[in-house]
Amino acid sequence: MSATSYAVSAKARAKYGRFLTERDYSSLLSCQSVPEVMVYLKSHTHYASVLSEVNERDVHRGRLELLLRQYLFDEFDSLCRYDSSISAGFSSYVVEKTEVEQIVRFLILLNSNSTEKFIFQFPAFLSKHTELDANLLANARDYDEFLNVLRPTPYYEILRDYKPDEKGRLPVSDIENRLYAFTMKHMLELIEKKTKGSEQRELLTMFRTISDYSIFSRILRLKKYYNLSPEVIKSNMLYEFGSLNPKLIDLMCEAESSAEVFQIMQSTGCGRMIGKIGYAYAGDIAPRVQFKIARKNIHFSNNPSVVMISFMFLSETELMNVISLIEGVRYQLDPKAIRQLLIR
Repeated sequence: MSATSYAVSAKARAKYGRFLTERDYSSLLSCQSVPEVMVYLKSHTHYASVLSEVNERDVHRGRLELLLRQYLFDEFDSLCRYDSSISAGFSSYVVEKTEVEQIVRFLILLNSNSTEKFIFQFPAFLSKHTELDANLLANARDYDEFLNVLRPTPYYEILRDYKPDEKGRLPVSDIENRLYAFTMKHMLELIEKKTKGSEQRELLTMFRTISDYSIFSRILRLKKYYNLSPEVIKSNMLYEFGSLNPKLIDLMCEAESSAEVFQIMQSTGCGRMIGKIGYAYAGDIAPRVQFKIARKNIHFSNNPSVVMISFMFLSETELMNVISLIEGVRYQLDPKAIRQLLIR
């Protein structure tokens, strides 16, 4: 391993060492108001620099989340500046994920005829790294105008396959699935092309396991909340990116109950992890698995690229925790209920 590679791992682990501790979470959970939470974050945590100009008595959730996401992006970008064999690819993956999030958010707003809100939550930091034009998107009033704005981007080829139905609504879930497949395909191609040996095995295992649990969670959600037929659920699955046998996925899609889906998943090697994590609800399982894998890798992996992407996943988890905590305090939820939402 080169000196630069050691530096990447050391820097990522040093940044991870500044993450919120159990003591921090306990202190935050004892806060009685959002201003109290903000004062603590500004005074005692690594978020102090990005929150220094935020008025704790006038906290807007949208702006706060944008600031924290910019901070997360800058932290990861600083690691990608090092000479790692696939750091540029990781940086592209982060940008693609953010682009997909923004496209999906726009389509949700388009379905509700409120695209004018788009510009107010578009992350300013993304503008330097993307061909997405936030102003043009915000001014698009129908799907054709939206497609025209996206024509210079690689997403156009995917999105032009879709059209609004007779009520003017778009199949956002289907589109999101296709866009997710686009980013995952790029990531796995990068790993297989740029890495080898234990580095490749660790990265592929991490991404494929995360994909397996995303499939599992999606099946549960589509069954429970949408009551879709097995055939429709199967059409929403991304079989090629995980390690689960397609026949086993089909069995989960055809299962009569959520309990049966759990039983089938837990019969697999990776599915046994379900019993080792605490979760509040089924949709909570996939992010907790991602957190568990990333936390293990950042401590024990000898491969800088694995440590780097693990740091990114852990940063995303902590951001989710901070936002959940702030929202929980805002709506005066019981601290025990808020703690259940935190992924630790």
